[in-house]
Amino acid sequence: TNRDKTMQAPLTAIVAYDTRFYEHLPRMFHNPAAIDWFRGEDKKALAEITAFRNGTLQGAYFIIAARAVGLDCGPMSGFDNAMVDAAFFPDGRWKSNFLINLGYGEPAKLFPRNPRLSFEEQCRIV
Repeated sequence: TNRDKTMQAPLTAIVAYDTRFYEHLPRMFHNPAAIDWFRGEDKKALAEITAFRNGTLQGAYFIIAARAVGLDCGPMSGFDNAMVDAAFFPDGRWKSNFLINLGYGEPAKLFPRNPRLSFEEQCRIV
């Protein structure tokens, strides 16, 4: 099971996102007024989906970097996010997105790569 794999992994990373990331925009983004794009109760949904999307991209970069240094990665969703958030992010500001088990897998136990859709099947040029 995924739980067993996680318990056996040398390290499990929690890829999470900061629901108030926009508080850092005045010093991290070229337009200091960008904070107002996300700040406020009426913009909470936009801030949440933006944080989730960008956190997912950062998680993908993390996987690429880990694999570049020879680590095997087992990304997983389908876990109890609320339980993970309560244990690791109790103030509620950060929310878990997905988990990544990291280590050096045993080649005999690693799954072969699944088939991939062709470019034409998964992309449209418009």
